[in-house]
Amino acid sequence: MGDIFTAVFGSEDEEHYILQCMSYILIFMAGATFLTLLFENVPYGRYATSKYGFPVNVKLAWFVQELPAFVLPVFLVLKSSAPQLSDTANRFLIAMYFCHYVHRSLIYPFLIRGGKPTPFFSFALAFVFCIYNGYLQIRHLSHFAEYPKDWVRHPWFIAGFVLWLLGWLVNIHSDHILRNLRKPGETGYKIPVGGMFEYVSGANFLGEIVEWSGFALAAHSIHSAAFAIFTFVVLSSRAVAHHKWYLAKFEDYPKSRKALIPFIF
Repeated sequence: MGDIFTAVFGSEDEEHYILQCMSYILIFMAGATFLTLLFENVPYGRYATSKYGFPVNVKLAWFVQELPAFVLPVFLVLKSSAPQLSDTANRFLIAMYFCHYVHRSLIYPFLIRGGKPTPFFSFALAFVFCIYNGYLQIRHLSHFAEYPKDWVRHPWFIAGFVLWLLGWLVNIHSDHILRNLRKPGETGYKIPVGGMFEYVSGANFLGEIVEWSGFALAAHSIHSAAFAIFTFVVLSSRAVAHHKWYLAKFEDYPKSRKALIPFIF
């Protein structure tokens, strides 16, 4: 594995530098995405339109677009002989990453009920992002990240892990609520109730934002921070859009419910 990347990047130092650059590029893309989303919603789900390409079956789209975020990191870990893989902190963080993407790529797509097809442009962007970010996060953790021996007992790691776990559980539970809103044969949208949906319209988005923010705190790197920032920009925008959509569509939508942050926003 080392020889492969040495051939591509010239040296480990060069690859390390490129990983740093990729992190800053991701932060820049988060800023550009923020500006774009001020004028238009991410075109998938209820906001999908034909101008973004031909429709892709929603289950197929989710499975294929998320799969690189699982397969590429598995390859990176299995083929790496770096000493970082023997460190407890690195193993913990890699496991946290895989907990999300095993569910997102191998389980979640096949639990989807109904759902609008995904425009090809959105599908292609998600596919590229999963390759980019999967390489960025796991290559750094499996080959370059160095932590103190007692990092897993550090308050930052513990707080980050707790946040990650809380966010992961909220995300999975919220997805479960959304899937079960409709009975077999029913169509159309309903008001989600239960769990964090009692407080915010974007409970599933809140869960994922908290999850990757916790991961960034525990990993304590520009690479994980860039991922958390990008996640926040995309999903907070979607939560706000959903909130406005619910208020416009349902006259009886709970007025006390916020968009993303309970009791605040």
